Amino acid sequence: MAAEAVGSVEGTPRISDATLRDSAHMAGVEFNPKDAAALAALLIRTGVDLVEVGMVSGPETKDARLILAVQEAVGPERSMTLVVVRDRRQATRALAEAKRLGVRNVMCSLPTSEWHAELKLGSTSLKYLQALARSAVLQAKESGFHVTFSGEDGARTPIDRLLPYVRAGFDAGADRFRLAETVACLSPWQMEELIAQLVAIDRCEIEVHSHNMLGMAVANSLAAVRAGARWISATVAGIGEGGGNTPLAELLTALRVLHADTRFDLSHLSELSRLALQSSGLGEAFQPGPTTAHSFAYELAGQLNHPQAYETLPPELVGNTRRLRVRSRLTPTLVAWALADSDIDVDTGAFTTWLIAQQELLGNPLLDRDAIREAAAVFPSVRCRNE
Repeated sequence: MAAEAVGSVEGTPRISDATLRDSAHMAGVEFNPKDAAALAALLIRTGVDLVEVGMVSGPETKDARLILAVQEAVGPERSMTLVVVRDRRQATRALAEAKRLGVRNVMCSLPTSEWHAELKLGSTSLKYLQALARSAVLQAKESGFHVTFSGEDGARTPIDRLLPYVRAGFDAGADRFRLAETVACLSPWQMEELIAQLVAIDRCEIEVHSHNMLGMAVANSLAAVRAGARWISATVAGIGEGGGNTPLAELLTALRVLHADTRFDLSHLSELSRLALQSSGLGEAFQPGPTTAHSFAYELAGQLNHPQAYETLPPELVGNTRRLRVRSRLTPTLVAWALADSDIDVDTGAFTTWLIAQQELLGNPLLDRDAIREAAAVFPSVRCRNE
């Protein structure tokens, strides 16, 4: 039997918090299991419905300890894990891993815009996208999961492509659809118009996940609810890539002041922000928008090689710059990007393995491109001395 989602107050939005999942996309930000469990428990005491934690793309996910810690803290019924979907076999393996970890609520994540579909699926075919969504949702439902499916870059997906995709997911038995404004691009009135078209689909339940590069994530979330969305995804202190996400404190206080929504215990909000900022290594405050060091920071080679697919505007427009920030999520392709256009010649695979080991010994300090190049410059001599 599929897991049942928790109850809600009629006519008011339910809240999911993505701090412990969206941080996996944010360059250089990582939570340890102990802090993740404390944050999740405090979110539930605040009144948040679901705590989203970790990503699974196949066996032996690196987020396993994080997922298990949050489940122990708040229970599997109050947590949700993202399942990356890129092809049918991979989705099967990822769902099996989620099942092994005791996950009850999954979000099957697929790219819907042609730009992101080409980069991540190798195809822009709408028929293939629909078939992949149907297959993933059917497998997840057969495995007993409560299933949300998402549209990565959904806000930039043409409506004549987005609607058939969403219908395919619900026809396969999905419980909820999350529209991801992966790249901030909508005004509140545009968001309201888009959500109104989605909620017209039979048997649908819609969630909105906005990014805050333009400073309109809260306004867009409230506009989505006005149009009929039932869920809002937020993060503590607005932590997240791409200018940040919908900030939880601002969202909940807006619901209290503007809509007299008294469901949430707002007294925990300051403690939540302090805990999340300290645990993530972001300091005392997180600033959204396009002008900070985090705004255009990446730790995935795909983002650095195809930045236009992930950016609302180029960093140079606001006097900012694109940069690499990474701790433990090192890969040979990321290291290759860092060493490109330099005079350093190393075996990228061997150097990446060595650098990961060095990072673990040092407690995974923050690395940028210059730090990786400095390590590569001494790698051959260090390797010789160790042999």
